[in-house]
Amino acid sequence: MTEQTRSAIAAAIILIGFGIFAYFLPNMMIALGDVSVVAAGIFAALFVIAFFLVFWLRARNQKKPK
Repeated sequence: MTEQTRSAIAAAIILIGFGIFAYFLPNMMIALGDVSVVAAGIFAALFVIAFFLVFWLRARNQKKPK
């Protein structure tokens, strides 16, 4: 398996994982919103930040010389 193939598989797994989490995100936000509206907003913001952070870290890791 080439490095490019493994990289594509890893990206697909990450996207699918975030997709599944995003599918359930509205229900989780509604449940959190019953407790605190601010907590629900922070939870959604953390989800978006985590999505970009994972791919930023992944790209940074791939730039390192081996």
